[in-house]
Amino acid sequence: MQHRIVVLGAGYTGAVTAGRLARRLRREDVTITLVNPEPDFVERVRLHQLAAGQDLAPRPFRAMFAGTGVALKLAKVTGVDVERKAVTLAAVDGPGQEEELAYDTLVYALGSGWRGGGVPGVAEHAHEVAGRPGALRLRERLAALEARGAVVVVGGGLTGLEAVTEIAEARPDLDVALAVRGALGDWLSDKGRGHLRKVVDQLGITVHEHTAVTAVDADGVTAADGRRLPAEVTVWTTGFAVHPVARATALELTEGGRIVVDSTMRSLSHPDVYAVGDAAMAIGPGGKPLRMSCASGVPMAWQAADAIAARLAGTKVPRVPIRYFQQCVSLGRKEGLIQFVTADDRAVERALTGRVAALYKELICKGAAWGVAHPTAGVPARRRRVVRQEIRSGARAQTAAGAKAAL
Repeated sequence: MQHRIVVLGAGYTGAVTAGRLARRLRREDVTITLVNPEPDFVERVRLHQLAAGQDLAPRPFRAMFAGTGVALKLAKVTGVDVERKAVTLAAVDGPGQEEELAYDTLVYALGSGWRGGGVPGVAEHAHEVAGRPGALRLRERLAALEARGAVVVVGGGLTGLEAVTEIAEARPDLDVALAVRGALGDWLSDKGRGHLRKVVDQLGITVHEHTAVTAVDADGVTAADGRRLPAEVTVWTTGFAVHPVARATALELTEGGRIVVDSTMRSLSHPDVYAVGDAAMAIGPGGKPLRMSCASGVPMAWQAADAIAARLAGTKVPRVPIRYFQQCVSLGRKEGLIQFVTADDRAVERALTGRVAALYKELICKGAAWGVAHPTAGVPARRRRVVRQEIRSGARAQTAAGAKAAL
């Protein structure tokens, strides 16, 4: 019988995991089903561009995975029963009966969405760029703004910086502001902070530092010190919350709802389940949790796929080094910042800035998308044949052992 592998979610990590598994395993031995509610791959690292009015080229999964053996199933995940090893799915296009999908190995890659943090008014009045639907709603709202319309972006992390600079560059006729809890770019090196400040000033962005937003309404935001920041559009980028499905399972989770995994991305409580990307709590260099990011998620996907293939074949599980090298920030289409970091993600003084940094970031984004779009490149067919033979040998050994035990 074929070993059934089900991958939930087709963001960077889910799509990369499915593609890497297809590279290492033969379809005669396994089935790989990729479950996702959308038919196209979404470049999440470019959603601020989409929101600012730029068009992104469609990347349909069926074309990307054609000939690989990866089967795409368009559906929403509504539940996971890790005891029965089954996933509950619902139709994407309206109400209908739910169906179950059984698995032998599950890869949970449902990722994260935006987080309101319990701040009043965020859900009702703020926009977000954590997903394609939200980015499209923001795009429509920005397009409707007249000159001198006020926009406030809340959150000074990577997403906030990219969103506010993209909007300010695309719409120089708007009054664009950024509200951050601490100092602007306070995690960057001196060189990085200096360049960020220069670009923000050039784009005419008003920065409200040491400003904790405590409420959002239709006319703007309120800060903890009582100040009002008027805004026709508020964009909320203060963090991410993981997909809620895992909370209803018996999986071991962190308080924040992330699945606790070992160094191979395997669940500590359920060895048939692997988790990758934002959904997983994995420990990186220096004993620190890996941050929610594409930079963490892609090597996590490599590790999970390699571990699954090795365990099915009964061979030694390889270890994929997961460490950080840089933080890449686009500051509009013409400027960028590449902040080099230590293995555990602490900024060093070295940084790349300006047009060269913008090109560097663009290459990183294109490389990540290329890796998803070419899932079967790089592993010779001979290696897949070897893995196939190892899987079959392992299956025969297990069958023999089971028969002996029965006697």
